[in-house]
Amino acid sequence: MATNRIKDEQNLQQQIDVLKQRLAQAQRLTALGELVSTTTHEFNNVLMTVLNYAKMGMRHKDAKTRDKCFSKIYASANRAATITNTVLGMARNRSAGLEPTDLVKLVDDTLLLLEREMNKYRIVVEKSYQQIPPAMVNGNQIQQILLNLLINARQSMPGGGRLWIKLLNDPENKMIDMVVRDNGGGIPADKLPRIFESFYTTKNGPDASGKGGTGLGLSMCRDIIEAHHGRIRVDSTIGKGTAFTLKFPVASKPARKLPSAVLSISMPVGAASQPPVGSG
Repeated sequence: MATNRIKDEQNLQQQIDVLKQRLAQAQRLTALGELVSTTTHEFNNVLMTVLNYAKMGMRHKDAKTRDKCFSKIYASANRAATITNTVLGMARNRSAGLEPTDLVKLVDDTLLLLEREMNKYRIVVEKSYQQIPPAMVNGNQIQQILLNLLINARQSMPGGGRLWIKLLNDPENKMIDMVVRDNGGGIPADKLPRIFESFYTTKNGPDASGKGGTGLGLSMCRDIIEAHHGRIRVDSTIGKGTAFTLKFPVASKPARKLPSAVLSISMPVGAASQPPVGSG
């Protein structure tokens, strides 16, 4: 009887593992769908800029005006290429390895994807970057984390607000800090200890844009960061806002693979928002 019980438990654990993998895959597709929906509008804005300046260049024959039009078209084409490459990179899920990554470029590319959404909801974004070395991370997964945190922050300020993103060098600990802070409503103290739990959410469901409310985003944030040997901390005050601090190791070693348990992790771009988690 004991042997049968052990086999049943093993079978049950296998079924749970399979369901977790399927859930992660479903959430990845949901996140990608939401991202494509957001970036399609942004891409359309780029196309309109190209069309308008092309028409202007066709109407005006003088070199000065045409040079201006060519310059604007060229800048818009580069913008479109950045949007396309970023979305394609997330769709392909890139490699499962850790490699030296430029976090400044990663943050800027991510903000580009959400520029229209931030403008629509009257969110002012302020950036502050110190001189930082490359981080040893999986860029695709860190970008998913950042998307989740940025959308959480936007949702916490339905009437508009201010969002700060900082990149700080911590040479003493050989870490890089990424800080995402908003001046939204904040998270109640009694809810903070639970916000990294799977399926726990401080929201009442998806907002008007259809994002958020699953309670999965931050739990996957934690799993990904722990796999990177990093840390995540949250500070929040009711009426003043919330700040997430993510710590990533500086790149000082060759690229390496993530543990197999994390390879299938992808996260939705809208979930709950919480206490120190991770190593150290």
